[in-house]
Amino acid sequence: MDEIDYARYLPLSEATFYVMTCLHEPMHGYAIMQKVEQISGGSVSIGPGTLYGAFATLEKQGLIVKLREEERRKVYGMTALGQQVLAQQVRRLQIMAQAGAQTLASLQGKTA
Repeated sequence: MDEIDYARYLPLSEATFYVMTCLHEPMHGYAIMQKVEQISGGSVSIGPGTLYGAFATLEKQGLIVKLREEERRKVYGMTALGQQVLAQQVRRLQIMAQAGAQTLASLQGKTA
């Protein structure tokens, strides 16, 4: 099996990261907008333009797929590739958070 070139997909923008995080279960756009605001503690709010732009890009990349339409709502889900890309992004964020925490601890240990 060929190795996946994650550099093609990463880093994910903040909005795209949150959209993909929501899609661990099938969900439609309005529900995603509400969930993003909830899981980000209100720090991120995604509007329809951003959301549907992200859907188009993620679908084109094969990271999400439209599963069905319920009335006028399109329900999306994450593909296996999308799950792998999200996992790689989470690893990147963990490394960044650890480096940041170490830097802050070092700065707080110094006197100005």
